[in-house]
Amino acid sequence: MLKHGFDNEEYLEQQTAAIIERVNLFPDKLYLEFGGKLFFDYHASRVLPGFDPNIKIKLLHRLKDRADIILCVRAGDIERKKIRQDFGITYDMSVLKLIDDFREWGLGVKGVIITLFDGQPSAIRFRNRLERRGIKTYTHSFTKGYPTDIETIVSDEGYGANQYIITNNKLVIVTAPGPASGKLATCLSQLYHDHKRGLKSGYAKFETFPIWNLPLDHPLNIAYEAATADLRDSIMIDPFHLKAYGEVATNYNRDVEMFPVIKRILDQITFDATVYQSPTDMGVNKVKVGIIDEDKVKEAAEQEIIRRHFWYSVEYAKGITDLDALNRAELLLKKLGLNPEGRQVVLPARREAEERKTRMPEDIGETLGAAAIQLEDGTIVTGKTSNLMDAASSLILNAIKTVSGIPDSIHLLSPNVINSIQHLKDNILGDKNIALNLEETLIALGISATTNPTAQMALESLKTLAGCEAHFTHIQSPTDEGALRKLGINVTADPRFLSKDLFIL
Repeated sequence: MLKHGFDNEEYLEQQTAAIIERVNLFPDKLYLEFGGKLFFDYHASRVLPGFDPNIKIKLLHRLKDRADIILCVRAGDIERKKIRQDFGITYDMSVLKLIDDFREWGLGVKGVIITLFDGQPSAIRFRNRLERRGIKTYTHSFTKGYPTDIETIVSDEGYGANQYIITNNKLVIVTAPGPASGKLATCLSQLYHDHKRGLKSGYAKFETFPIWNLPLDHPLNIAYEAATADLRDSIMIDPFHLKAYGEVATNYNRDVEMFPVIKRILDQITFDATVYQSPTDMGVNKVKVGIIDEDKVKEAAEQEIIRRHFWYSVEYAKGITDLDALNRAELLLKKLGLNPEGRQVVLPARREAEERKTRMPEDIGETLGAAAIQLEDGTIVTGKTSNLMDAASSLILNAIKTVSGIPDSIHLLSPNVINSIQHLKDNILGDKNIALNLEETLIALGISATTNPTAQMALESLKTLAGCEAHFTHIQSPTDEGALRKLGINVTADPRFLSKDLFIL
C-alpha cells in the first residue's frame, strides 16, 4: 500500500504564508476563489499518498479570524438535481452539508449565492429553505454582456445588477460544492461593488490541480485531466506566463482561454494595470513543496488514471456520461502506457468470477459477480455472490475476518439471523432479491456484535479498510455503492450489470 509521499505540515505552512502574502498585496480585500473540494478531498489523497483530505479546511481554520466565507451554487444544478459523486448527494444538499461542516470547525458562512438564477422553482424553494433557517441567501442572474461586451459587464447593468454581499474581513473565501458554480463571477461582481464604494480589492485563485510548477506530462497533472474528462478540461502550457517571464508553467484550458477576458474586466474595474500577467499569476498553489517522494506520487497518480478509466466506463454504461468522456479517459491511459490490469485487484476479482462460472450452469453463471480487495498489508481477499449475500457483503466479511485473524470456518452472522432477514425481505417486504446487501450485512453484524465477541472484534476492524483498493466484476447497486463509500474504500468495477432489471435499489 502507498504511504507518505506528501508532507502535510510543510505544505500547510507554505500555503498559509502564500495566501497571507497575496492578501497583503491589496489594501482592502482579497476575494479568493477556492476551487476543488474543501472537505474530504479524496482525489488529492489518492494521488498524493499521505495527503490529509481535510487539509484545506485546516488551512481555513488557521485563517478563520481574518476570513469570511461565501458559498455559490448554480441554479441549473439545483434544478436538474446534479449529483456530487463522492458523497452521492445533490449539489443543494452538498451546500447544506458544507455549512454544517464549516460550523463544526468554528467557521461561519456569510451567505449563499444562487448563481445564474432565472426563477427556477427548485432554486426558489432552496432559497426559502435556507432563509427560514437563518442563512442569508442571494441570487445572481446571468451577467449582461458577458463575455465580449466589457463596457456592459463592468457597469450597473452587468455586475452592478447583482446583489452585494457585505463582508467584514479582509480575506473573503468564495467556494462551491463543485465546478462551474459561478465563483469567478461572484468574485468579480464583489470587486465591482467594492470599487464603487472606494475599496481597493483584488482577486486570486486557489486550486490544488493542475500543479503549475510540475511538467505537463507529469502523472499528477494527467490524473487531474482524467478526473475532469467529463468537463472537457485539458492541461496546457500557459502561453501568457511563458511570454511574460520566459518560464514554463502548467495550467488548464479554461483558465488560459478566459484570461484575456478576465484581465480586461479587472483592468476595467480598477482602471489600472493589474498585478497579473498570466492565469498562473492568479494562483496561489504550493502543492509541489509538500511532495517528499516523487516515485510514490507518480505511482499513485498512475493508479488514479486507471481508476478513472473504470469509473467512466461504468458511468457510460449507466448513461450518466457520454462516449467522449470515456474516450478521453482511454487516451490518457494509453498516453502513459497504462492498462486496466495494472490495478492489482482487477485480475483476482475476474479470476474468482470465472472460477464460479465454470461450476455453474451458463444462465446462472452470468448473474454471478465477484470482487477483490487489497488490504493494508498487501494481502488480497476475494468475495462472491451467493444465495445468502451479494459480492460486496461477502468481500467485506472475508476482509475483516482476514484482518482480525478469524478462521474462515467461523460464521460472523448466525444462519438464523440471515434466514430471519431473508424471510422479512421475501415474505413481508416482497423484495425480489433476498440476498443480503452490504448495508443489511453491516447492520446484522452490528447487532450480532452485542452478544458475539468475535463479531465485535471483526466489527472494530472495519475502520482498517479505509483507503483500501477494491474491484468488482460488475456494477454495484446504489445501496452497496453508498455503503462502500462510507467505509472509505476506493472501488472500481467492470461495466457489467448482473441483472436485466432496470430498477435496482
